[in-house]
Amino acid sequence: MAAPLPATSPAPLRLEAGPAPAAAASDSVCLTYEERGRGRLPVRLASGVEATLALPRGTTLRNGDRLLASDGRVVAVLAAAEPLLEVAVGDAVLLARAAYHLGNRHVAVEVLGHGLRVARDAVLERMLRGLGLNPVEVDAPFDPEGGAYGRSHSHLGDTSRLAPVIHEYRRS
Repeated sequence: MAAPLPATSPAPLRLEAGPAPAAAASDSVCLTYEERGRGRLPVRLASGVEATLALPRGTTLRNGDRLLASDGRVVAVLAAAEPLLEVAVGDAVLLARAAYHLGNRHVAVEVLGHGLRVARDAVLERMLRGLGLNPVEVDAPFDPEGGAYGRSHSHLGDTSRLAPVIHEYRRS
């Protein structure tokens, strides 16, 4: 007599581009900034269900985006708290100077109404202190600017904001 076939586990849910952020979600997934930039990633939903991100290359998820699971459920994307440096600045010139130096280093920067946030890093902390700022260590969701030349900061499924064309050559 043949041995019984081993039980197979069901295929994990696939999470793909979903409805608008206003759609009601029945589950959620909490991801760091780095994880929100990955198109293929195994994840665990808040309900405990295992799933796999299956997003188009170059997609960056933002806090509040919605994904559609292969079983039809809508999954909210939540930005996970992560170790950051935050500087609060009352002086616009000092804020601009800090943003310039961080941008010159191609560092991901979140612009706040009162200052800036960057990933926690000892070198950046020394630089900010050298500029006369007092960076404070915080654990908070990180939602940095996406850049001037791409769609990396647009919401998933937002087709109204297209990437700018830097050079468009046309023959007359």
